[in-house]
Amino acid sequence: MCPTEATGVMTPPCTHNSKFTHRMILKTILEHSDGGMGLIGQKAVIGGWVTFSREWRKPISSPDELDPHVPIFSVLQVNDGSSPKRLQVLVDSRLESPGKVMPTGTCILVEGILQKASLQGGRQVQEIELVATEVLNLGTVEKNDNPLAKRCMPLQLLRDYPHLRTRTEPMGSVRRLHDSAFRALTAFFQDNGFLHVQLPVIHSSHNGFTYGKFQVIVAENKDTNNKRDDEEKEDVGVSNCKCNEENNDNNNNKDMKEGDDEHNSSQAEDKGKELVGDSDNNAQDDIINHVVTKDFFPDEPVYLTAHARLHLESQACALGNVYTYGPRFQAHKWTALMTSVEMWMVEAQMAFTRMEDVMDCAYDLLKFICKWVVDKSIEDVKHLSKPTGTTFVGWLQSITTRPFKKLSYDKAILVLNTILTENEYPYPTLKWGHPILDGYAKFLVSTVYKRPVIIYDHPKQVKPFYVRLNDDAKTVASFDIYFEGGNVVNGYQSEERLDVLIARIEELGVSKKEYEWYLDLCRHGNTSNNSGFTLMLDALVLSLCGFNDVRDVVPFPQCPKAN
Repeated sequence: MCPTEATGVMTPPCTHNSKFTHRMILKTILEHSDGGMGLIGQKAVIGGWVTFSREWRKPISSPDELDPHVPIFSVLQVNDGSSPKRLQVLVDSRLESPGKVMPTGTCILVEGILQKASLQGGRQVQEIELVATEVLNLGTVEKNDNPLAKRCMPLQLLRDYPHLRTRTEPMGSVRRLHDSAFRALTAFFQDNGFLHVQLPVIHSSHNGFTYGKFQVIVAENKDTNNKRDDEEKEDVGVSNCKCNEENNDNNNNKDMKEGDDEHNSSQAEDKGKELVGDSDNNAQDDIINHVVTKDFFPDEPVYLTAHARLHLESQACALGNVYTYGPRFQAHKWTALMTSVEMWMVEAQMAFTRMEDVMDCAYDLLKFICKWVVDKSIEDVKHLSKPTGTTFVGWLQSITTRPFKKLSYDKAILVLNTILTENEYPYPTLKWGHPILDGYAKFLVSTVYKRPVIIYDHPKQVKPFYVRLNDDAKTVASFDIYFEGGNVVNGYQSEERLDVLIARIEELGVSKKEYEWYLDLCRHGNTSNNSGFTLMLDALVLSLCGFNDVRDVVPFPQCPKAN
């Protein structure tokens, strides 16, 4: 119970605040088993952001009730991000001016009493509301300069404000669905005995793909460079003094060596100036690409990872079933709306498994995630479906009950070309040996089979060298899974035959030296078979939301300007 007042009158009982905060999370009120009705009469502190507001004054039934001092109530719809639902909050104008609390985006922390909703309005039916007794904190907005003041802004316009758009209701639902999907996949892997491992984002391998990669170059502040150079000179001087005291002969030899080093350093500095340019004439004088990359990575250039499959395989060859999660980078100006320069991916690798085994694992994982979302986050899915009036909720629910359609690459090409020819679609037919682009695959999913599709056994030229070559020597043991949003999973069986693996490396013109460490996995205690898959988490969330552009599901998308 709350403390009694000085008068001895008992105040309303307090609700239980959430752990680590002095406020009550709105989800615990709005998604209570009885809709929050059991909390009526209790005192609560809530905080959030105003998404909608209006003024209300008590109706006047007779001239005798006309009183200029009758207060105006600000009726606020407040959301704190924990749920797609909003809590109605009534703020008396004697507590705070309506002009301060009503603008969209206003942040408010308020204490009050929960009661049955007395007013209805807006898109959401109110069952419970909070009557404010004290405004504890108020974060006002600049009315004339608030980019999110308009309601129902198109997704395209929201992309211009990535730092603010999560406060809008659609983007809030997207972030919660992303969280729900991540919770589901973590639970799936843990329940099925997978170990989570951490793998590098920076590495020296090309990783078997042909698209561009981001090279890591060390850049330092010019003042920092000068200071570091001075410190190095002082260190050399101290070292020379010690050498003089110990052995003059050694000192002479060292002086000669240092002379060579200084000459080499001078040449490196001159080369660095050629690469970077004269800092006095550089438009970015404060930051320069100092030639110190070799100090951090002396052996060879390093890059941001496009995937962690090869490193993950090294862990699976010791730990069995493993998975990892992190950002992946691809320096390619994609025209597809499914991809970004930076994408977050989940990768799994399983020892002693064939492609069919890992395909089943990926299949079960996707069904598990979809069922988790349907059971725990369906309100967010419904919320995103309302503006378009789509039946996406039903499609998502059907994924949990209907099997996916599985067909080979050859069969997929045949089906697509037959349909395109017979129906005279204005799209070119596909040639064997070319990748099946997302547009064609999505056509199979949404129009032909009306369910997710698995395409397997691709031509070897469209997959990396480490994917196992099939007996026909033309295709490899790989598979892709497509949802309505596009490709969400890429899977494969690794090539375990050392001679075939080396031949594939030479066939593709890849540097064998670069992958000697990977070849060691085959040379020393390799498993008979091991397989893995990559789940594009951002692409999956795109499908769960029913959107068609990855920029609308990534908080801060990194996309080329060409997009």
